[in-house]
Amino acid sequence: MQVLDNNSVLKVERKFLHEIPAEFSGLLEPVSDPEARLKLLNNPAKLQQLANLPLDAPLWVQTGKQDDLAEAELKYIGPLTRGSSAVIFGGPTPQGSAAGRGTSNGSYKGHRLFTCPEGCAIFVPVSHASGILPRTGESAPAAAQGQNHVRGPASPPPFQVGQRVCFPVDDAVHAGEVRFCGLLPGRSSAGMYVGVLLDTPFGNWDGYYKEEKLCHIPSPLYGQLLPLTKVSPAVSNCTSLKGPIIIKPRTAFLSFRAQKSSPQSSSPTRDTSDCETPANIPACLHFQDSPDASDQTSAESTSFAAPEAHRQAAAASPTPQTRRPDVTLGSRAADLPSPLRSPDSDDTVGEDEGAAPDGKLEVGSMVEVNDPPLFGVIRWIGRIGGIPEQVAGIELDQEISAGTDGSYLGQRHFRCPANRGLFVKLRNCRRDSRFPAPETPVNQVERCNSVAFAEWGSERVDEHTPPLEGGEASELYQGWKRGIQGHLNSCYLECTLFSMFSCCSSADWLLFWPTDAETQPKSEQAQDLLRCEIVNPLRRYGYVCASKTMALRRLLEAANSDEGFTNQEKDPEEFLNKLFQLLQVEPLLKISRSMTQQPQECHLYQLFPPTFRRMRVASVQTLMESSFLHAGLKLVEAPSCLLLLMPRFGKDFKMFDAILPTLSLDVTDLLDDTLRQCSICQMVAEWECFQCYEDVDITPGHLKQYCQTCNTQVHNHRKRVSHSPVKMSIPEGKWSGPLHCARQHMSLFAVTCIETSHYVSFVKHGPLITDWLFFDSMADREGGENGFNIPHVKACPEVGRYLSLSEDALSRVDPASLREPVRRLLCDSYMCLYHSPELSLYK
Repeated sequence: MQVLDNNSVLKVERKFLHEIPAEFSGLLEPVSDPEARLKLLNNPAKLQQLANLPLDAPLWVQTGKQDDLAEAELKYIGPLTRGSSAVIFGGPTPQGSAAGRGTSNGSYKGHRLFTCPEGCAIFVPVSHASGILPRTGESAPAAAQGQNHVRGPASPPPFQVGQRVCFPVDDAVHAGEVRFCGLLPGRSSAGMYVGVLLDTPFGNWDGYYKEEKLCHIPSPLYGQLLPLTKVSPAVSNCTSLKGPIIIKPRTAFLSFRAQKSSPQSSSPTRDTSDCETPANIPACLHFQDSPDASDQTSAESTSFAAPEAHRQAAAASPTPQTRRPDVTLGSRAADLPSPLRSPDSDDTVGEDEGAAPDGKLEVGSMVEVNDPPLFGVIRWIGRIGGIPEQVAGIELDQEISAGTDGSYLGQRHFRCPANRGLFVKLRNCRRDSRFPAPETPVNQVERCNSVAFAEWGSERVDEHTPPLEGGEASELYQGWKRGIQGHLNSCYLECTLFSMFSCCSSADWLLFWPTDAETQPKSEQAQDLLRCEIVNPLRRYGYVCASKTMALRRLLEAANSDEGFTNQEKDPEEFLNKLFQLLQVEPLLKISRSMTQQPQECHLYQLFPPTFRRMRVASVQTLMESSFLHAGLKLVEAPSCLLLLMPRFGKDFKMFDAILPTLSLDVTDLLDDTLRQCSICQMVAEWECFQCYEDVDITPGHLKQYCQTCNTQVHNHRKRVSHSPVKMSIPEGKWSGPLHCARQHMSLFAVTCIETSHYVSFVKHGPLITDWLFFDSMADREGGENGFNIPHVKACPEVGRYLSLSEDALSRVDPASLREPVRRLLCDSYMCLYHSPELSLYK
């Protein structure tokens, strides 16, 4: 077997294993200390007592060390999260020195479990709770006096909280659950008393004694305080039933009249209009409706359970006016319709007879039934013969004697552990009150245009606003609520727009591309929105709210018939392609194949890793040259703006441990139909050779082109006779002598990165090597699910030192030693953005 606490595997003989009772497994699960867990398991009476504590009961809770106890009031027992089975005790600690030592206001991870002042709620496992506090005059628990054990009474009380008991009243026997057992405050000499929560409304006690609360009683009609001598434990004299039977709901309380059974006795009689009853009902049970004719309208079946008979038969039948059962059942409260449900509540079914009260319960819903409630999960919904409306099959959190294994009348509807299945009418199920009702889903797309976004709004700026640089840009953008606010999976859009427009004007041609309002209304609308609602306000005020980018996302969604643009994750490549198509602008790149000379147009270029060698670290310059070389591609003309997508293939979607964004990208040798230098003599090159790219004798890892003379000499070598040089396309005319032309370089101005589906940006805002900003559109959040993301921009000068390194120097750096955000830039780069400021002036 495997030990879950430390994952070790042990071989244990079966005889040494002991099964943990189902009702204790949830209590023990959150106890992390194995020794404490075993100690609790060996004291089932204490576990049972703690499990049955009523709400509002006082507790001693351990808040730190074993001798650090605080007083608390029990407000919640159950799991903290949906799907969990670990039972946790929760409540406020308002008394004494424990005040304010809690962790929340009664909420856990956004779910309201109970209400108390902020910082007062505490959640502890059963090992850290010591049960009910001593009453007035008693001493504090032993742990509070410095001892190392949990407090327990000198002798266990005769009855445990939650235990079923019965007692005689006026020639009838009544039953209920124990809610208090102990000495009365100030009257210890009177002996022990028992507070009972009754099954029927004939009580006169509210749970208080001399203004001191002993237990929680919902109504005085259901409370009774009795001397210990008058109370007896309820014991069944009937065998447990294997099949469920149907029990009357609410006001039409069932009467069970015990009869002497004999082999000659006939099966019990009942009103055939009640419901279907299994044939194996014990003969000792007799079903009788309430004699009051007014209750006949509610004589519909509500729950399906196997009841037990009380051990003691009534001496005489009550008169019709009493409307009390001769004998109450000795099973749990779940076996009967709740006596705490209001008698005058409506039990009729409307037009949709089979619908649940809120109409939203379905298989998998966490629900409760009866009052006091039983909790469980709906495992099946359907029809059962003889029942005119929908029935729900529930797997309960704990076993009950009347439960099944998911079968009803011999037909299996779902599977669950024995005694955990219960069948009830769907309309009698309620959502689990331990968890807050699910909030009405908010349309987050529409929410961007709501009044709620008013304080996060940004202004429209019609005047063209050029970007700031250097210290002015750093001062404008740095801080919280700076940059572009993210909303609903939109980080791909904000980081791309911030990279392109915040500190660089090379992409401004998109904002002024000629459009026709009559023939291109959507293009003009998108351009106006991009220019006046996003770019200009960003450059003037340093902030743009999410409602502006949501408007752009709506236009993209409408133009491409893609509903995902307003609420789903996308990537910058898809966004830019769709944006350029919406604006109907010319592509940034024109690329031709050397063999066909047929140019192709695109907006971005995907770099591919070199296939001839495996590198831990690669620069964008190397990747660019390798991609063009092996695909046989050339740039028809030098671009003013170049957007390069990094390779993210192979193991863990990354080809390299790190990619070095080259600060100055040389594209001279990638241009077609232009003058290029011979790699050896600097004359005008006429030939280029792909096979020479990795030649270790001629500067490996660089493009090679030769004049006519050098090409002949290089390829006469026996190592290169198999090479196939390619004739280059050069401008017409005669060129002689060394070629002293300026090389064409492009400057890095931004990098977008992705990590775990979230995009961020690094932007260069000045000429210095340290002039770098880091932008995250969702760096923080205000509020919960319906809150707001807070964008953040901060200076990031440390990345400049690493960007100035060579490939070899960076390859000697351990990526694990890199600190944020340098690691993010080098190890998670997605797109590098380059521009040529000179070409941007006229292109």
